Amino acid sequence: MSLMASSSSSSNTSTKNRHISVKKTKKDAAHQSDQQQIEISTEEQLRLKKIIRPEDVIKLNKMTDGYLCFPEANIYDIEFTKFRVRDMEKGTVLFEIVKPPNTDTFSSSNVDSSGNGSKNAEIMEMEDQLTTKSGTKNDANVERFIRYRFSPQFLKLKTVGATVEFTVGDQPVTSFRMIERHFFRDKLLKTFDFDFGFCIPNSINTCEHIYEFPSLSSDMCDEMIKNPYETKSDSFYFVDNRLIMHNKAEYAYKN
Repeated sequence: MSLMASSSSSSNTSTKNRHISVKKTKKDAAHQSDQQQIEISTEEQLRLKKIIRPEDVIKLNKMTDGYLCFPEANIYDIEFTKFRVRDMEKGTVLFEIVKPPNTDTFSSSNVDSSGNGSKNAEIMEMEDQLTTKSGTKNDANVERFIRYRFSPQFLKLKTVGATVEFTVGDQPVTSFRMIERHFFRDKLLKTFDFDFGFCIPNSINTCEHIYEFPSLSSDMCDEMIKNPYETKSDSFYFVDNRLIMHNKAEYAYKN
């Protein structure tokens, strides 16, 4: 994986802006090929550990039912403020969501969301913005769970670029890493593994990860379309190989 980063600061603010461009990761392919060879861990076993490492979550063979860390584990005050997905082949932005300052909810932008160049067809919507499985907004995990709705055409995409913007608090963040695991029911579709690198204190960071989607059979795609929100993902975030954040998402593919 090639990673290039630059940082700059203006004279009238202490906040530093940093852009990271990540071409792609090679780790996800290794995770896929090694999946049958590694020892399987259960969610219950991991809950007994004081420190959860990257190698621990890779051993999970299904989607977690709960969260493997508390929100308070994010002692670095890392906060995601923008998320954008683009079709790498066509160069079109599929959707973009932004969290305005001093708010707890995201808003979506009206961009090309069809996957075929049309501005009129909506590929994604955030259902009730930030909701939990119970449908309550006052849940402690409300900001860690989100639902997306895509067009079925999204399943035909091969490569997308996902750009995230996030802020960092007063502490430096070393070896910031994300492991994201996608499942349909209890079948692992793919594991993505990305490094954000080092983030300086009080910085705004922008990073683009390149997702190379797995080839899915037509039968699998049909099942995913027929069964909305049974396609799910666990996103695990680590600093210095310690789990500090755990987010979840569910996906539907329908017009």
